[in-house]
Amino acid sequence: MKFGIHAGLWMKTWQDDVAPIFATVADIGFDGVEVSLLGIGRNRAREIRDAAENCGLELTCSTGLGPDADPTSTDHDVRKTAVAVLTEAIEVTALLGSKSLAGVVAAPWGLFDPANKGARADQSARTLAMLDEVLSDQGVTLGIEALNRFESDLTSTAAETCAIAQATGSDHIGVLLDSFHMNIEEKDPAASIRATGQELCHYHVSENDRGVPGSGRYDFASDAAALKQIGYAGWVVAEMFVTASNPASADLNIWRNIEPDPTHAASQTLAYLQKVFGDVC
Repeated sequence: MKFGIHAGLWMKTWQDDVAPIFATVADIGFDGVEVSLLGIGRNRAREIRDAAENCGLELTCSTGLGPDADPTSTDHDVRKTAVAVLTEAIEVTALLGSKSLAGVVAAPWGLFDPANKGARADQSARTLAMLDEVLSDQGVTLGIEALNRFESDLTSTAAETCAIAQATGSDHIGVLLDSFHMNIEEKDPAASIRATGQELCHYHVSENDRGVPGSGRYDFASDAAALKQIGYAGWVVAEMFVTASNPASADLNIWRNIEPDPTHAASQTLAYLQKVFGDVC
C-alpha cells in the first residue's frame, strides 16, 4: 500500500508550480504526490518528474474535462476533441513517470442532462474505449471517478461508474472511488468498494467536510476492511481541499477554512492513513 497526497491541498490555482510542494510532502513521509494535469503540459513533464524523483516521490495524475471535450456529446467533433485531450493527458502522465491517471473523464465536470443519461453513458463508454491502445502503449491505467450529484449526473455511484468502465471493454480503464463522494451518494461505501472489486484502480480519501481523515464521522476502518477483502494494492491518496479564498478552492465550493494549516493537516492525515490502512496489503 502506498500513500499519496494531492498537491491541490497547497495550490491557489491549478496553474501553480507543483515542484516546490514536493519537498514538503517528502519531509512529511508520503510515498507520492498526485498532480493535476490541468496546469501541466508536455513542456514541463520532464522537469516535474525529475523534481519528484529528487525528493524520492512517485507521481499519480488527475484531470478533468470541459464541455468542449465531452465524451458523451452527440457531436462527432466534440467527442474527437475529448479523445485528443485525454490522449495527451495519458501521454503526459507517462512522461511524468506515472502509471495512474484518474478523474472527471466520463463527462465534463458540472454538465447535467439527466433526460439522456442512458444514451450519454453508452456514448461515454464508446468514446473512452478509443483510448485503449494509447493506454496500453503508454502503460497507464485510466480511472473514471464517481462524483456526487452536485458535480455530475452520470457517475454518481460506484455502480454507475463501473458500468461505464466495463462497457469500454478495456483492461486499462477502471474506477476511482472517493470517500467524500461516497459519503454523499452511497448508503454503504464499504459495500460499494466490495462490489467494485477488481474494477477499482484508485482510491481517494478525505473527511466528510473534505478535511483530515479521521477528524469527522466517515467510517474509514470499514473502507480499509473492504479494500483488504478485494485485494486492493493500489494508492490511497488524500485529496483534501481546506483553504478558502483562492480560485482552486472556489472551484470546489470551499467557502471557509476547513483546517487551519495545510501542512499540519497533511501530517495528521499520513499518521491516520498509516494507522487505518497500513495492513490492507
